[in-house]
Amino acid sequence: MSSKDLGGRGESLAVDILRKQGYKILQRNFSCKIGEIDIIALDDNVLIFVEVKTRSNSWYGLPEEAITPWKIRKIARVGDYYKLLHPELPEQLRIDAVCIDYNETRVIKNISPL
Repeated sequence: MSSKDLGGRGESLAVDILRKQGYKILQRNFSCKIGEIDIIALDDNVLIFVEVKTRSNSWYGLPEEAITPWKIRKIARVGDYYKLLHPELPEQLRIDAVCIDYNETRVIKNISPL
């Protein structure tokens, strides 16, 4: 399976998990010149930008180890731009992560407050 296929399957699984936890999914794979956000959702009155990391084995470490401070800053910049495009959405923003590996799936809330 290619890494693109694995990532797509991981994102679909993440959407299912988030919906079960009460998130309302607004958009998948929002992309602009600055970068991309895997999933954009609402959790109560908070706008959530979700990074999904999927691993099929441990060769490259845990999925959450790939979410670097640089990646978090990039998600925050893309999230700020998305919010500018959608001023009707809640003011409170948050970045979450869904980490999927061969053993388990973890939802990590608020990896970096915006």
